[in-house]
Amino acid sequence: PVIVVEPDGVLYTSLDPERAALIARRHLLEGEIVEECTFYDHDQKRRIPHLRDIGFFREQVRIALRNCGQMEYASLEAYIARDGYAALAGALTQKPADVVEEIKRSGLRGRGGAGFPTGVKWEAGMNAAEGRKYMVCNADEGDPGAFMDRSILEGDPHSLIEGMLLGGYAIGASRGYVYVRAEYPLAVERLSNAIHQAREAGLLGEGILGSDFDFDLEIRIGAGAFVCGEETALMNSVEGRRGEPDQKPPFPFESGLFHCPTIINNVETLANVPAILFHGADWFRGFGTEKSPGTKVFALSGKINNTGLVEVPMGIPLGEILYTIGGGIPGGKGFKAIQSGGPSGGCLTRAHLNTPVDYESLARLGAIMGSGGLIVMDEDTCMVDTARYFMDFIRDESCGKCLACRVGTKRMLEILERITQGKGEEGDIEMLEELASTLQQTAMCGLGQTASNPVLSTIRYFREEYETHVRAKHCDAGVCSELYTSPCRNACPAGVNVPGYMSLVAAGRLADAYRLIRQENPFPAVCGRVCTHPCERHCRRGQVDEPLAICSIKRFVGDHVLNGEYEVPPVKPNPPTGKRVTCAYYLAHLGHQVDVYEAESVAGGVLYWGIPQYRLPNEVLAKEIAAIEQAGVTIHTNSRIGSRAGCVMTVDELMERSDAVYMAIGTQKSKRINVPGEELAGVESGLSFLRRVGLNVDRTVPRRLVVVG
Repeated sequence: PVIVVEPDGVLYTSLDPERAALIARRHLLEGEIVEECTFYDHDQKRRIPHLRDIGFFREQVRIALRNCGQMEYASLEAYIARDGYAALAGALTQKPADVVEEIKRSGLRGRGGAGFPTGVKWEAGMNAAEGRKYMVCNADEGDPGAFMDRSILEGDPHSLIEGMLLGGYAIGASRGYVYVRAEYPLAVERLSNAIHQAREAGLLGEGILGSDFDFDLEIRIGAGAFVCGEETALMNSVEGRRGEPDQKPPFPFESGLFHCPTIINNVETLANVPAILFHGADWFRGFGTEKSPGTKVFALSGKINNTGLVEVPMGIPLGEILYTIGGGIPGGKGFKAIQSGGPSGGCLTRAHLNTPVDYESLARLGAIMGSGGLIVMDEDTCMVDTARYFMDFIRDESCGKCLACRVGTKRMLEILERITQGKGEEGDIEMLEELASTLQQTAMCGLGQTASNPVLSTIRYFREEYETHVRAKHCDAGVCSELYTSPCRNACPAGVNVPGYMSLVAAGRLADAYRLIRQENPFPAVCGRVCTHPCERHCRRGQVDEPLAICSIKRFVGDHVLNGEYEVPPVKPNPPTGKRVTCAYYLAHLGHQVDVYEAESVAGGVLYWGIPQYRLPNEVLAKEIAAIEQAGVTIHTNSRIGSRAGCVMTVDELMERSDAVYMAIGTQKSKRINVPGEELAGVESGLSFLRRVGLNVDRTVPRRLVVVG
């Protein structure tokens, strides 16, 4: 035998490990082997990874996607073998009201975005006036990066058909439509084949399973308009008319398709229904939260290691989706934001990583669940450009029927484009907020009312980024091409001309390179040792193999010049201005008389005492401080400013003797970690320790100590 399961539940195989793993997983998924068994390679006695051992699968609970990838999608028999149509058979022995009540009790909410209770919607359809009724499935799925519905249509079409049958029986409909976009040809083909199989087996048509229930399905293909995801626009398109929304009321359950009562659910919602009715409402409520039971399928995309569809219980923390399942951000870069709910959604930030992902929690933060798109953005993402991208999409997809959406989205896009081009003006941000608020209140349909969410949420959480674009004409992320010269220079907090000095080094002109660095940073050798070099994370060379060693080259340049191997002529200051300024270096070049008052006995501040000498030798710092003094700066040590005893003068006295004063007192206070016991005797902060040791105040160290951090 290829695979042998021993009595102790251990599985052995004579195949090579890779093939054995594939076979073992396939058999496990098909239920032929108990899940508790452990897989080993017989020859090497090596354990074969279990699906539950892989982080991407460990936290997932599959209900809507229960069959996708685990059975033959084109086989009706395979679906029936996995309890397919059993829920339908059971429902047909009950009253429609009992089916509706079970769905209501389950707490299932619409997975298309609004989160309206499915049972309540079905009850409204059931209680609608007698006569012709319709069941409609919204499989339009127009959000960029979303493919949840497509996956179910292609991998498990019979679960959708069974969900439609159950919905049709519950509300008293005899006909259903699946509205799917033309961009899904494979989904259309597989769903068509599944409908044909169900018809042939007597699961569609008249007298289904020997009952008096008649129901048939038809596929209607849309042209791919985003607005047709809105239910009234969808119904217009199904009827063969222009896909534009209508005013509500009347609501679809009152007068919908062909002026008949109509219930519309999306694919994922309907795929949950057979599982709920088969296992029971209490089973379904065992997942998720009290107000948001069950699971939700998300399309995880963007700057994330593990992209793809994930189905997790409602209420799971956002950070768990990103890091446990998604595997974190590629390249060790920092997480910046995540766009939840597609173009009509909003963004969440690092502050929200512990937020439970459910309808109520997301709504409180200005985001929405939407259809389930999660677009991850790292530190290289410009939030203003992100808002511009989504607004550009919405403007293009607007049907133009109402003035608010037709004109409002265009004006908002114009402002965003102007800001990203470096032409932003004061008042633009406030104008965006006003337009967004107006659009929310006056647009005709739900899509128009939520169109401004990306703009409002990015302004809410990244307002300083908008202000930097408008006032400083600078894009921190280096995305807006009009607002930066190169990614590396843009990422440098000091704005050093990195391409310039790298080119000078390549040409052997080290002295010129040193001078160029000092135009923006008076500490090249120091910075070359202690800088976190964000420039290297943005170096374009890193897209090919690895970034250039920008920081190390800066250190090399500084060391060579300071060691005297190259003669650096002093920089000529401008003629004296007669102004006395308490600032330094660059003002000295302007010709001002500059004084620096330092409270300690040596200049340099935290650079001197806060960075150990193995990282930044004191003599290196001293040389660069001497170069600053050479430029015309006078440094006064042991000169504390203030009103306490030992101060050389008060702030008022300093102001009187100076034409301008620049206060650079630093943030010389340790950041606590807020754990019990921090204030106990014998617990010392990092900065306090470095200060007393670095300034030779007290160099004693306990014989036994613990370093935290």
